[in-house]
Amino acid sequence: MTSPQTPWYRQVAAVIPRHIVLKSIGTMLFISLFFGAYFYLLKHPAYPTTVMPITLLDRLIGFQPLALPMYVSLWVYVSLPPALLATRRELYGYGLAMAGTCLAALLVFYFWPTAVPAADIDWALYPDVNFLKNVDASGNACPSLHVATAIFSGIWLHHLLRRFCAPLWLLSFNAAWCIGIVYSALATRQHVALMCWPVSCWACWRPSCHCDGA
Repeated sequence: MTSPQTPWYRQVAAVIPRHIVLKSIGTMLFISLFFGAYFYLLKHPAYPTTVMPITLLDRLIGFQPLALPMYVSLWVYVSLPPALLATRRELYGYGLAMAGTCLAALLVFYFWPTAVPAADIDWALYPDVNFLKNVDASGNACPSLHVATAIFSGIWLHHLLRRFCAPLWLLSFNAAWCIGIVYSALATRQHVALMCWPVSCWACWRPSCHCDGA
């Protein structure tokens, strides 16, 4: 008689401590290097900035200041896939794929700088969103790397959770979180819909992991 499969939460608890130094230092170093390049290109683009147009979808969603926490949660979300990887090979593969995604976006930011159009909103009434606007400005808008990394991480998380045979509710929660981040990018007026369509396909690089027995 075969022994029952290890519950998914025990599998997750077992894999998180593996290569914990590489995961923690690697994630922090990657994010630091990315932001250094991102903010440099924000101030030193190669060509004049193109303002992206507003679409019907942007008007339908409108400005929602309560979406800010979901927008900021991306930095927790993108840290989850590497935490759930079990081997150095997987970590290096994930890092290279994420680096390729970010590098492609940074090249676009340099040669084709874009910005969201100015919104008819008094940002002083929304100090939290105003702080984000002052830090992140409105440049480096297309492609939306915020959306790209959310979708990229969402796909990896989906396959990793299936590898652990996680329940449907957790897979659904992951999908809802990813969709919420994409929505928040529009609802906070940090991005416009036209910036999100290309990256929805561009970010969909599927990892080669599976759930045994699924």
